[in-house]
Amino acid sequence: MDLTTIDYSKAKFYTVAEVAQLLRVSSMTVYRLINSGQLPAVRVGKSYRLREEDVNSYLSSQFTEAG
Repeated sequence: MDLTTIDYSKAKFYTVAEVAQLLRVSSMTVYRLINSGQLPAVRVGKSYRLREEDVNSYLSSQFTEAG
């Protein structure tokens, strides 16, 4: 994927706290996911922003089938 051709101006970004609330986990868990490379994030100053698309991709990849 060529990152120079992606239009990020229309992307929706979440803060770490918003993602933590959405996933019902602690902010530290979100930071661990970012640092392990499981959840892509953009560094803005001293904080991170996560694209809605990346959060949705992470969630869909974590589903398991029971039974």
